[in-house]
Amino acid sequence: MHSNSLSKRIFIGLFSGLILGTTIQFLLADVALFSDSLVELATLGGQLFINLIMLMVVPLVFVSIVSGVCELPDVRAFGRLGSKTFGLYIINTVMAIAAAVAISLMFQPGLGANLVSMGEGAQIQSTDLPNIGELILNIVPRNPITAFASGNMLQVIFMALLLGIAIKKLGSEVEGVARGFAVANRIMMTLITMVMSLAPYGVFCLMLKLGATLEAATFLSVLSYMGLILGLLLLWLFVVYPVVVSLTTEMSAAEFRRKTREQVLFSFSTASSNATIPVTMRTLVEKMKVNKATAGFGVPLGATMNMSGVSIYITIAAFFLANAYGAPITMAQLPALVTSCFLLSVGAGGVPGGGMVMIGVLIHQMGLPVEAFALVAALDRVIDMVLTSTNVVGDTAVVTIVDRSEARQALLQERTELTG
Repeated sequence: MHSNSLSKRIFIGLFSGLILGTTIQFLLADVALFSDSLVELATLGGQLFINLIMLMVVPLVFVSIVSGVCELPDVRAFGRLGSKTFGLYIINTVMAIAAAVAISLMFQPGLGANLVSMGEGAQIQSTDLPNIGELILNIVPRNPITAFASGNMLQVIFMALLLGIAIKKLGSEVEGVARGFAVANRIMMTLITMVMSLAPYGVFCLMLKLGATLEAATFLSVLSYMGLILGLLLLWLFVVYPVVVSLTTEMSAAEFRRKTREQVLFSFSTASSNATIPVTMRTLVEKMKVNKATAGFGVPLGATMNMSGVSIYITIAAFFLANAYGAPITMAQLPALVTSCFLLSVGAGGVPGGGMVMIGVLIHQMGLPVEAFALVAALDRVIDMVLTSTNVVGDTAVVTIVDRSEARQALLQERTELTG
């Protein structure tokens, strides 16, 4: 009951903030009390809420993974759990890119658009495409303190896994340490619940600022391009994930959509996969009844590399910009583009605007004018909210499927042992 009440309050905060912000932009722009003071106050409130959530992320990820590994009945189970989770995340991202390529080839977004005249002189920095070897090498931190301070999720995950496995191997000798991490995990979950009680107010502030600052003229100029991206993202969010979960678990598609409602609303307002980690953990453990060890490993990993939303965004954006600037992508260039989109989506990171940064890299790689970045930046916030929801619900879907798979495998093994 409390969870449904919170979802409704977040929903009310989201739309009331957006309505008030839009009213300020179009009707009260000349009133300094609203257009300046109130918007600045909302910006401050929204940022404070994001900071409060981000404060929880690194300790939550580290503690939950160490605690989860310690609770595994067998260290060998971790290898199976990890390979399933990692494999499904990769498959999800590849399928999202394939769908985005197919849609782009079918509708050819950007044909006939005159983007050159819309250039605003935005600047992007020259950035090299991520190298697979460098990505793998970067998983192992040279300095653990730097990894924690920078919030590098892959490095934090690696250290937590290493520590958890070491504690598990030592067994009863360090039983008190394992219990300590279990207690710390319960404390973190309680802190999350406390912070989430402020979510309706934080969401209200974030959406008020968005409604008051979004430029409607720029928004309307490329409505078809944005509609294509949002349409595919919403299809992935409300159809693909629920249907796949219903086909692979006992949960119906409608039940999955209902249980992820709070997660969708929260991620929509924050536009950050990392900031949504606590909500995703709570959704999985309390609503989906997923094993804490599975959730503790899968969620932070997914927030880092399960970027189906980002991959859809940057793939369609690449086609749109190439067509709009008269340099359409040929079939010969397609494999390189797909590879680039895959590497960039994995490297986007779970922070607001991560997709926009990666599109900036693509613009540079494709040799397009830097003015193209101005348009992407203007529309990014609207798209970023929906793609973040797609990313985090994808994490929930994958972790739920893996958890049910592990449960079935454990039951089968138990029956085999009894009959044997």
